[in-house]
Amino acid sequence: IYYKSIELADRIWHLVIDWTRFGRETLGYQIIRSSDSIASNISAGHGRFFYKENRSFCYVARGSLYETKTFLIKAKNRKLMTLQDYTSIYGEIELLIGKLNAYIRYIEVQIKNF
Repeated sequence: IYYKSIELADRIWHLVIDWTRFGRETLGYQIIRSSDSIASNISAGHGRFFYKENRSFCYVARGSLYETKTFLIKAKNRKLMTLQDYTSIYGEIELLIGKLNAYIRYIEVQIKNF
C-alpha cells in the first residue's frame, strides 16, 4: 500500500507538471498535496508504537485518498487530463482504498488481540 501510494503521487505529479499555470496553481497543488499525504500518513502510522495510533494515521491516509479522488474528478471535469489518464488513476485509487481498508481491518484485529 505504501509503495503503491508513492507511485500514485508520483504519477499525479508528472501529470500536473504539464498543466497550465492556472490549473497547477488552483487544482494542481491541492491534488499533489492530498496524494503526497497518503504515503506520508501510512509511514507515520507504521512508525508508531501502538496499533491504535497506526490506525488513526491510516484513517487520515484514507481521507487523503478520498480527497485525491475528488480532485481527480474535478480535473477530469475541467479538462485538465485525458479520459484515459483519469480512468487509470481512478482505478488505482479504488484499488488502494480497498487495500487500505483491509489493512485497517488487520490493525483492528491486532488491537482486539492485544
